[in-house]
Amino acid sequence: MGTDTATRGSSLSHASNDLPSVTLDDYNIELKNGEGFIGDRVSKKAFRDLVEDWREKLRKLGPDPLGTKPSHDFSKRRLDDLLIDGTPLAAGVVFGAIEEFAQELATVVRRFLRQKGWRDTQSIVVGGGFSDSLAGRLAIDRASVILRAGGLNLNLEPIRHHPDEAGLIGAVHLAPSWIFSGYDSLLAVDIGGSNIRAGVVTTNLKKAADLSRAEIWRSELWRHRDEDPAPSRDEAVDRLIAMLNDLISRAERSRLKLAPFIGVGCPGVIAADGTIERGGQNLPGDWESSRFNLAERLVEAIPTIGDHDTMVLMHNDAVVQGLSAMSDMTGVARWGVLTIGTGLGNARFTNRRLPDTVH
Repeated sequence: MGTDTATRGSSLSHASNDLPSVTLDDYNIELKNGEGFIGDRVSKKAFRDLVEDWREKLRKLGPDPLGTKPSHDFSKRRLDDLLIDGTPLAAGVVFGAIEEFAQELATVVRRFLRQKGWRDTQSIVVGGGFSDSLAGRLAIDRASVILRAGGLNLNLEPIRHHPDEAGLIGAVHLAPSWIFSGYDSLLAVDIGGSNIRAGVVTTNLKKAADLSRAEIWRSELWRHRDEDPAPSRDEAVDRLIAMLNDLISRAERSRLKLAPFIGVGCPGVIAADGTIERGGQNLPGDWESSRFNLAERLVEAIPTIGDHDTMVLMHNDAVVQGLSAMSDMTGVARWGVLTIGTGLGNARFTNRRLPDTVH
């Protein structure tokens, strides 16, 4: 498994710290305290736990303003509706959870900033499914206020792209610059604990040479977490390959100039040879086996795209999602990303081209 699966005859490797436009300073930090991983305090589950805590307090005095439905069964949209159109008490419950979550998020950010790889961070974007909701954005903005009011000159803001799109759009920043010569699009994959998403990303270089106008042309989603029985690893990979082949066919029929490149974002720590060292426990089957290499499987199944050999590059999913925000981070030197979902993904970057104000 020691061979370079990124491309034949190339020195490129998976999960590189030296990316085309940024240096990756750190990623996938697993900070702990006496109660466990601190990232668990700012997960989607943690937010609903806070909602439940507030409901329980009110139930001791009277009817539950949110009814009888369990807090963990509330969708993001329903919680947002309660904020906007719910009764004052119902909205107050959700606002109470937002305030507590924001306090926790601010505490977690401070812990990250004490890590060597995160020192002097000037801006942090927050992605993941939690940021795609009014409650999530309010919690992020409130945490930003808490940090700044405490004297920390740091921008904390929701990621600009929809989190589902950010995990694909960021893949264009994994590709070496020469891959864009003669091509207008590429394949991207975002693998998660609940979903596997694949898409064609158009680079739109004529509109913006810095890839800031890259967008999703078409994507396909498979919710493997909903399958019963749960799919095996091989079944999941076969399904992904089928999705990619379908996208390739659609791109060819639409006369897109698809690059022979597949950028993959995947949870965990990715080794240079494309194996997953740790962090893939929420994926279907054993993805951390030393005998499993997703990049090799994809190249074997899709050896060419157009007339050229297929190149596959893998990186951590939070890294890839963060890369989608690169065009928003040109005014700072050092910036990071936190992705709030089932867990807390994280990455810190330093721009290769520093802003004029930085010396």
